[in-house]
Amino acid sequence: MEIERHPLEPFLPANARLLMLGSFPPQKKRWSMEFYYPNWNNDMWRIVGLLFFNDKNHFLNEAAKAFDKDHIIPFLQEKGIALFDTATAIRRLQDNASDKFLEVVEPTDIEGMLRRLPECKAIVTTGEKATETLCEQFSLEKPKVGDFTEFVFDGRPMRLYRMPSSSRAYPLALEKKAAAYRIMYQDLQML
Repeated sequence: MEIERHPLEPFLPANARLLMLGSFPPQKKRWSMEFYYPNWNNDMWRIVGLLFFNDKNHFLNEAAKAFDKDHIIPFLQEKGIALFDTATAIRRLQDNASDKFLEVVEPTDIEGMLRRLPECKAIVTTGEKATETLCEQFSLEKPKVGDFTEFVFDGRPMRLYRMPSSSRAYPLALEKKAAAYRIMYQDLQML
């Protein structure tokens, strides 16, 4: 089976206080933009729009059925939100984007990434596979969905938040997903 390498560079603003980690991007045929959470059927940018702008369509270009990367990137830079994934190389066991059919061949060096983000105080995983992969690297117990666990990295107190998946395959209404993310962003004084 073909090994896929991550198609995007890590997005690491120097002021990042939060590192958001998914598992791995969907196949390119599902992308609506060249950036993270590109699948039109993924609600991450609708959740963020709802929380920060009270408008789930804030980051959407509905005419093009695409997310607006040119508005997303400055927002992330201003707020100090870094993005990448917990896998750098994977095998797709089926021809879809489902995490349960991803085999992690090469986990991402999250420790190396955190060393490049000295202001980072928290990591958020946005799905089961991402949470499992990260917890294995740091020998952490998985927090419940919507909750966090605390740990220390290089003498720095950190939190690992586990949020509901933003994929529509995860059976929870957008508003309920946003409510879980709201608590995290409020805890981190970002909202």
